[in-house]
Amino acid sequence: MAAITAAMVKELRTATDAPMMDCKKVLVEADGDIEKAKELLKERGIAKAAKKADRVAAEGLVGLKIADDCSKATVVEINSETDFVAQNEGFKDLVLKTTEEVFNTNPTDVEGVMGTEFGTYFTESVAKIGEKIELRRFGSLEAEDDTVAMNAYVHSNNRIAVIVKAKCDSAKTAEGMKDVLKQVAMHASAMKPQVLSYKDFSTEFVESETKGRIEAIKKENEELARLGKTLKNVPSFVSMVQLTDEIMKKAEEDIKADLAAQGKPEKIWDKIIPGSLARFVDDNTTLDKEQALLDQTYVLDDKKTVAEAVEAAAKALGGTAEIVDFIRLEVGEGIEKAEDDFAAEVAAQMA
Repeated sequence: MAAITAAMVKELRTATDAPMMDCKKVLVEADGDIEKAKELLKERGIAKAAKKADRVAAEGLVGLKIADDCSKATVVEINSETDFVAQNEGFKDLVLKTTEEVFNTNPTDVEGVMGTEFGTYFTESVAKIGEKIELRRFGSLEAEDDTVAMNAYVHSNNRIAVIVKAKCDSAKTAEGMKDVLKQVAMHASAMKPQVLSYKDFSTEFVESETKGRIEAIKKENEELARLGKTLKNVPSFVSMVQLTDEIMKKAEEDIKADLAAQGKPEKIWDKIIPGSLARFVDDNTTLDKEQALLDQTYVLDDKKTVAEAVEAAAKALGGTAEIVDFIRLEVGEGIEKAEDDFAAEVAAQMA
């Protein structure tokens, strides 16, 4: 049996960042073989992580890397169980290195990262930190040529990151649109769009949203009525997906009938109908305005949608531009967090 010295324990601890007593224990088991001891610590680090598999990792950070010329950008989300660990320098370094890895290697999925040599490094880093940590998702966008403009934004809390990509008519317009796209990325950070356009909604999703959203407006009107405030128009629809040519034709006929009932001269109808139809569309597209980036009201100009603001900015540069893609990642989005029972946790540890 080899003698285990303090120097050996120190060497193993320095190499692995594992607790000193664990280092001494595995050195004894490995009969002083440093490399074998490292393997034992690695195995036990993985085992510890496996025991944490039923815990919810809903905290964490996003990482963002964008090329100097804005030709490519990558966003990554890595989750931890607690915000305390997310602020750990080791965790921050893991997010930075993982973002670099994804940016440089273009993996297609999480398994494509974890099944590599870098995946081994990731697992070893998790074992050192000592909490359940997961690479949840990532995404990259690239400019195919110099007529594509891109930019990105990461919020100051490092929990939200957005990339925005636009197709322009020329390289000159693309260069001029970079700052605008940074502003659109900031908009998306705050307004949480889920899709690019209303055209990306499935028919089933729109149908499932319709009833609930209409009922919510009715409930809101009950409160507005109680307060003596102006009621909102109760819509029949929630998205442009539903506003077919037939629906729009009927809406126009209803407007004309209402104008006739009010005794408005027919010769002025053509001045009233466009505005009334615009209000009809506005009332009946609440889903689009909430979840579709291009159809949202732009935070920097509430007279325009995001699509209209981008079009206007490009026109001012003497060109055209259209947002064609975006990625938005927010830490923990869609993850159901477990409710902590602190008293039960303390009791369990004292049992």
